[in-house]
Amino acid sequence: MQALEKAPIRHDWTEEEVRELFQMPFMDLMFKAQTVHRQYHKPNQVQVSTLCSIKTGACPEDCKYCPQSARYNTDLETERLMKVKAVLKEAAEAKAKGATRFCMGAAWKSPRAKDMPYVLEMIRGVKEMGMEACMTLGTLESGQAQELADAGLDYYNHNLDTSPEFYGNIITTRTYQDRLDTLSNVREAGMKVCCGGIMGMGENERDRIGLLMTLANMADHPESVPMNMLVKVEGTPLENVDDLEPFDFIRTIAIARIMMPASAVRLSAGRTNMNEQMQAMCFMAGANSIFYGEKLLTTENPEADADMMLFRKLSINSEQNEDVSDEAHEQAILHNIQAEQDSKLFTDAAAS
Repeated sequence: MQALEKAPIRHDWTEEEVRELFQMPFMDLMFKAQTVHRQYHKPNQVQVSTLCSIKTGACPEDCKYCPQSARYNTDLETERLMKVKAVLKEAAEAKAKGATRFCMGAAWKSPRAKDMPYVLEMIRGVKEMGMEACMTLGTLESGQAQELADAGLDYYNHNLDTSPEFYGNIITTRTYQDRLDTLSNVREAGMKVCCGGIMGMGENERDRIGLLMTLANMADHPESVPMNMLVKVEGTPLENVDDLEPFDFIRTIAIARIMMPASAVRLSAGRTNMNEQMQAMCFMAGANSIFYGEKLLTTENPEADADMMLFRKLSINSEQNEDVSDEAHEQAILHNIQAEQDSKLFTDAAAS
């Protein structure tokens, strides 16, 4: 039987083509997305990353979805840049729980010169552990991007959030072109790009089309495409926006997979509001990367043990380092989870 030819990697998608994908019968779209997914990726493997907020709150930007903006009263406790040793401790704990990539985020408009030496030391420390390193620090000038690359940073995250047309309704303190310029600086420095968007901010289907077209028509597709479902936070301008229809979110993930076949499509923020069945459908649609841990910067995220249980129900193995077997890796994760639970039980008992 002749093998099916791989779906081509394209950079010339038209609005009409993408709209046709959005209008496909849901089951046909899911089948198409899963077919494309299997042509480029292992079908039952999900890459696992952990995200650490290395500097929290007091951000000068006005992103309407973000509790870290200094412009909104969200009762978020602000924190200075973490000590390098504390960040590396969290990275080691993440690795012990099965993460293969450690992502660090700082609530800055752009990194300051005085903070860069500490940031570079964090990158080198994570790399020495044998993990991939990713950061999101705001906009980058060319020289800053090169410093990060020289320190060994693998990925830089800088989301476009939404379409060019809807963007001004969400953010006014930095332009869409500012974001594209940062992504260009990241590429020129030799790093991989992590870039996606947020669904459920009040945008319409055409805005989701516009976001996906911008991403997929780049000269090089982002290696990682985070797909976030808005987490509504009290005190932000979007706290009362209408809920996103779950099928619209799943459909957007499926189309991202079809349009960017070789990219990792990451199921990111909003998973606490998704039941297991919805998450499973997202994996069927082509999502093959998640964050796990208790928090994504400042919003809640499913705990690692819940993710492991879901992976076991779906017979999904998280992406492994080549020198560790799946069984040994899973046992190590379960051992660490059990140890944490035993420690909590002991602490609770001692306090009672």
